[in-house]
Amino acid sequence: MCVTKPVKLVAIVGGSCSGKSWLAQQLEKKLAPDAACLSLDDFYFDRSYLTPGRRARLNFDHPLAIDWKRLSRALRALRGGRPAHVPTYDFSTHCRRPQHRLIEPKSVLLIEGLWLLHRRELRPLFDFSIFLNASRQRRFERRLYRDVSERGRSRASVQEQFRRTVEPMHRKYVAPQARWADLVVSKACSIRQIAQIAKTITGRP
Repeated sequence: MCVTKPVKLVAIVGGSCSGKSWLAQQLEKKLAPDAACLSLDDFYFDRSYLTPGRRARLNFDHPLAIDWKRLSRALRALRGGRPAHVPTYDFSTHCRRPQHRLIEPKSVLLIEGLWLLHRRELRPLFDFSIFLNASRQRRFERRLYRDVSERGRSRASVQEQFRRTVEPMHRKYVAPQARWADLVVSKACSIRQIAQIAKTITGRP
């Protein structure tokens, strides 16, 4: 499939558990059937060649944990109206799953992730960008709940990782990206605000 009209790429950026996935899903519903979602998380490098103990010691909160070349190829293909095969990632094992996902180009592609605006060469690919400026406490509480309930982590390991790498890397690599965003959101998005963002993306009145 190749779409004839331009594909708009929208970056949704923010700290871990700032609400990126939720906002992407809400916008996808609002723009349906002309929108699709893609997560930067699926482009983490595969670590299956390492023992589980060594994987647990890696810094997954640094931009170098991402396969940027593969992401760039996928974004450029989709922007050009071509489908892209993207990996899927299992956070419980820090390995890529055997299954890949085929993303078909839509009028709007919503990409959510920690560092989408960090790399200078990728910024021009995005037609619109949003930065979610959630507080440290809110991000920690959401991450604690998610990692314990969904990823099989212990409370102590989540707290230690947040203190040791998540928050320091947030300050160094995530927070500075707000300067390049077209829109900075510091409060939970209302239904009305989501509708306004959707209109801004599409350019419709």
